[in-house]
Amino acid sequence: MPVSKSEFDSLPPCDFYTPAELLEADQMYTVYEIARMLQGLEPDAEIEQETEAILLDWAIPWIMTNAAELVVAEPRSEDEPGYYGLKTDE
Repeated sequence: MPVSKSEFDSLPPCDFYTPAELLEADQMYTVYEIARMLQGLEPDAEIEQETEAILLDWAIPWIMTNAAELVVAEPRSEDEPGYYGLKTDE
């Protein structure tokens, strides 16, 4: 059910990090790490599984939206996720 804007104390702009603001140029990250970082957490922060699922709902579209600025690496093993990194001129 929609809620009136007047019911909220603050309505900041819906700004997201750019890949260059979020990722280090020489590092590769899993979607789970990116999800944490988009929320201002450390990439290795311990969070509940339910919270992680919610954060992934934000991270996956962010990766898709910023795909032109990212590179991807296949998992190194079957039990590991893929990795994403900042596209550079290297």
